[in-house]
Amino acid sequence: MIRPRHEPARIGVIVYPGVEPIDIGGTTGVVSMARRVLPGISAVTIAAAAGPVALAGGLTIIADAGFAAAPTCDTYIVTGGPGWREQVTDPAMLAFLRGIDPSRLASVCTGALILAASGALDGRRLTTRRRAVGAETDAPLTLISRFASGSDPVAAAVVEDRGVVTGGGVSLAIDATLHIIGRLYGEEARDEVAALIEYDRAFAANRAALGHVVA
Repeated sequence: MIRPRHEPARIGVIVYPGVEPIDIGGTTGVVSMARRVLPGISAVTIAAAAGPVALAGGLTIIADAGFAAAPTCDTYIVTGGPGWREQVTDPAMLAFLRGIDPSRLASVCTGALILAASGALDGRRLTTRRRAVGAETDAPLTLISRFASGSDPVAAAVVEDRGVVTGGGVSLAIDATLHIIGRLYGEEARDEVAALIEYDRAFAANRAALGHVVA
């Protein structure tokens, strides 16, 4: 059921050492702007422990909450970045994700590999970053099947399969967050937020070029 515009909705943004700042901006930044037309929406950053988290590129942020005291959220988005390599075997991260109803889970960029390692993407259609970067030998979209048994990776801006949302690489965190806002508040509200952040044309172009897949 689509909620009224004023009704509270909280989006948890899961961060860890080595997250790309653009993934955090593409999620929390969209939610921050959305509050101008959807006053009930909010975002909270969640890490293994509350406090400083060193991101890729040298930036440090302060996580609002740790796993043990994380507030209940309507959706939890796992962000991406080179730190995913450590997180796919991190017991605390994987246990936290496994304790969440999969229909409340989402990822952007290589955060999908962490979701996959938790088992949340087994047997699901999904997406992630399509290209290898720097010293990478495998594109994440190719690599992810090693972590998600029976999955179906597709090149798309956003994929939703049985409630789990995965977004494509880097700037497509904006598209995935808009998609989640649409689930919470409806497409009209989603499109209003897209226009507010002057992303409406890019959002439409990405859907046309890459597709939004709902399975």
